[in-house]
Amino acid sequence: MNKQSKALSYLGLAMRAGKLAFGDEGVLGAVRSGQARLVVLAEDASANTRKKFQDKCRHYNVELFECFNRYELGGAIGKEARVLVAVLDSGFAQLIRPCLVKPPEVEPIE
Repeated sequence: MNKQSKALSYLGLAMRAGKLAFGDEGVLGAVRSGQARLVVLAEDASANTRKKFQDKCRHYNVELFECFNRYELGGAIGKEARVLVAVLDSGFAQLIRPCLVKPPEVEPIE
C-alpha cells in the first residue's frame, strides 16, 4: 500500500471516528475555532476556494495539504465528492501527515 492510499484509509478511519469536518463551512469553523489539526484540499478545487483556505490556514497556523481529487477525497470518507476535509484529532493528524506530500514553496522569479 502506497502512502497516498494509507492517507485515504486514515481519513476514512477518522471519518468513522467522528474526527473530521468537511465542506466549506465545516472546515472554516474548525479552522477558526482552533479544532483543525490539518486540512486537506482537493487539487481540483476552485481558485477562490484554494485562495480562501490557503489564507485562513496560514492565518490560523493550520497545515494545509493539496492532494487527491474531489472524488478520491469523497470516496475515502464515504461521500460522493468533497473538496475540503479538516482532521480534528491530533492522533489522526500525526498518522496522516507523513503520508501526504506537501508541495515545495516556489519562490517567484524576478
